[in-house]
Amino acid sequence: MTSRTAIILGASGSVGQALLAEVVRCGGFSRILVMTRRPLNLQLSAQVEERLVPDMKPEKLSLAVVDALCKVDGEVTGFSVLGVGAGTAKLSLDEHRAIDVDLNAAFARGLKASGKVQHLAFMSAMGADITAKTTGSGAAGMARYSRVKGEAEAAVTSQGPAVVSIFRPAMIIGSQHTPRLLSAVLPLFTPLLPAKFRSIRTTEIAQAMVAAALRPPQQCAIYTYPEMMALIAGR
Repeated sequence: MTSRTAIILGASGSVGQALLAEVVRCGGFSRILVMTRRPLNLQLSAQVEERLVPDMKPEKLSLAVVDALCKVDGEVTGFSVLGVGAGTAKLSLDEHRAIDVDLNAAFARGLKASGKVQHLAFMSAMGADITAKTTGSGAAGMARYSRVKGEAEAAVTSQGPAVVSIFRPAMIIGSQHTPRLLSAVLPLFTPLLPAKFRSIRTTEIAQAMVAAALRPPQQCAIYTYPEMMALIAGR
């Protein structure tokens, strides 16, 4: 059987922790590399290796990714769930771009430069739109937020591996950035919402991303709630 490696960016967040746990749980990866600025000390499995990038700047991240993969054999899949989270309203446009766009683009470039990665599973957000306005609040759901997410999608697609699977969740249940009351109430309204706007759990996003990695698509695609549920169901 061909060995399979996962390399993950953004494992410290709510979705990232769920993703790392699912990558371990599925049993489909013999090696799991986690690019992180500081030690996570999660001790999920012996196959998880933390690769520290203390000065998390784009060029250094790209080089660290290439270095991490230089001696890896077999199939490699990249995963990124890196994003600012609820703090975007406090950031300037450039500060938001520096994380969501620049670091994700650097990760994607490193994957491509390694010559060993053909597929990147990338988490964006519902409403991502590279043509959205850059003025106003950068809070989630606002135009500027959508613009940055759209720019991030364009960057990883143009600079990264041949195939990029883009996951666009709406409201995320189980995220540390989603208020508990909202997480409790949202499922009650699920039947009333258009399918792609339905709330989704961190564990479901993780399951969908891993499902796509284990059954690699042949071309780039965008996955909203219905497509993510189909991936989980194996359809």
